[in-house]
Amino acid sequence: MKRLIALLVLTCAAASAAARPANDKNLPVVLRAATLQPGEYAWESRAASTGPLFVVINLASQRAMVYRDGVLIGASTISTGSKDRETPTGVFPILEKQLVHRSSTYDNAPMPYMQRLTSKGVALHAGNLPGYAASHGCIRLPTGFAKLLYGATEIGTPVMITDSAQVAEQQRRMDEFVRANDDFVRQREEQQAAANRALAEFERAKAEHAEAVRRHEEEMAKFKSEVGSE
Repeated sequence: MKRLIALLVLTCAAASAAARPANDKNLPVVLRAATLQPGEYAWESRAASTGPLFVVINLASQRAMVYRDGVLIGASTISTGSKDRETPTGVFPILEKQLVHRSSTYDNAPMPYMQRLTSKGVALHAGNLPGYAASHGCIRLPTGFAKLLYGATEIGTPVMITDSAQVAEQQRRMDEFVRANDDFVRQREEQQAAANRALAEFERAKAEHAEAVRRHEEEMAKFKSEVGSE
């Protein structure tokens, strides 16, 4: 039911997207992402402030989507590799980060907020965004978005590059399932530990009660003995 409601909301919002600009911060990131123009981006870190980060680069839609703990917190237009210089697909961990970097391959070209993904030099970085794939293989980002993403990621943060929105969504759902399963296992362990503590407390209270009964019986036996001797 929640997914159906979400789809209805998205459908209604899409019908009026042209009348509501992408920089309207009253809109959730998922809706602003659909109307972004070249060089624009949306970022709402408050949607999820903790949890693992996962970045999806969609070559087909020329979009970058940033998920925190399965929640979309950022979206941006991008420019990826052009013909014969295509950006590779797959899942890549961030290998290196440099605030100020220059390409050793392409005429010392500046690559601000560089985050390297492959040993061959494919990286995320701030750069020109003409509205289509135009790079030599890297993923160009708006400067503001590149800065925010640089501050949010770590070495090892996974970046999925795909030409299929469906594949990217399946991967995200799989990640959500893994996290949910981990949460379930952790909660079960916590519940078992709490049950063990409760059982131990019960056994302690039971032993204390048995000791109290024993002492009472001893006192009563002593009392009866003293009364009988009188």
